[in-house]
Amino acid sequence: MHRSPRGLLAGRIVETEAYLGRVDLASHASKGLTARTQVLFGPPGHAYVYFIYGMHCCFNVVGGKGGVGGAVLVRGVEPLLGIPQAIRTDGPARLCRALAITLQQNREDLLGERLYISPLDADSRLRIERGPRVGIDYSGAWAAKPYRFWIRGNPFVS
Repeated sequence: MHRSPRGLLAGRIVETEAYLGRVDLASHASKGLTARTQVLFGPPGHAYVYFIYGMHCCFNVVGGKGGVGGAVLVRGVEPLLGIPQAIRTDGPARLCRALAITLQQNREDLLGERLYISPLDADSRLRIERGPRVGIDYSGAWAAKPYRFWIRGNPFVS
């Protein structure tokens, strides 16, 4: 959920990718501690928002112990509140546009009141699938690791 200038925007997370820190060559943390990646090495529960291709933002949730550099990229959300169903939210850049997530939300505490993750009632009928991550061929064997997770059949998966 994001309490944005456009109002309250909410989507159900339907697709993610895990990044394991310094050892994971697909992770930004693999390059070590930099001004850009500093938030990755901090305490869990913060937003890591970065800019790619000179035009898109991507939203991650920092996870793991401080100093590790792990995060989960949110790849897709199902619109719930304040996002028209016709807006595409399949893919990291599209969901950031739909949820009005920008570099201003980088380092945001996800236990705060502006940008946060709220639990939904679990649906036991959901089938979680897993497979290789997307768009990280540069990382060698790490590209094939099954660290992408999605809800089977959900139309908002990229």
